[in-house]
Amino acid sequence: MQRINVEELTENEWARLRDIRLAALENDGHAFGGNLEAERAYDENAWREKFKIFSGVIASVDGVDIGFMSVENLKGDFGATCWIGSCWIQPEFRGTGVLQSLFQFVDSQAAERDWLTQGLGVWVDNEVAIRAYEKIGFQKMGEKQESTRKLGMYYQRMIRKTPTN
Repeated sequence: MQRINVEELTENEWARLRDIRLAALENDGHAFGGNLEAERAYDENAWREKFKIFSGVIASVDGVDIGFMSVENLKGDFGATCWIGSCWIQPEFRGTGVLQSLFQFVDSQAAERDWLTQGLGVWVDNEVAIRAYEKIGFQKMGEKQESTRKLGMYYQRMIRKTPTN
């Protein structure tokens, strides 16, 4: 496989954020709390506003964006100092190291950005994602929680401490 490039998006790269987020919702909308039709209607300003909420980390191969995650600083459950959201990898690149590459980037920024204890939520029936997160060091924490965005669905909180070298 070609080299995976991981970088943080800037507000001026809002179209890259839009394109990969919409691809994620089109391909795997069931895995997210967002709504494809609502997000398709966002204008440029709405996409730019997202950069005030979170940092966008994107993975690409040969100039093609193939994976994404958001990182939001917060004080969360179980000592989390940041929340990982919108984590998605194009299906044909799953299992090729993209997830690890995204988290290696986050880990490289952890000390200076206060991303030392990472939290995320994953639907309880998404066993593939749960196993992938466990493989890179996340642990299930607490009881399942009911979603406020998708009634009747439950998510599991998972926590990971940045590995020390």
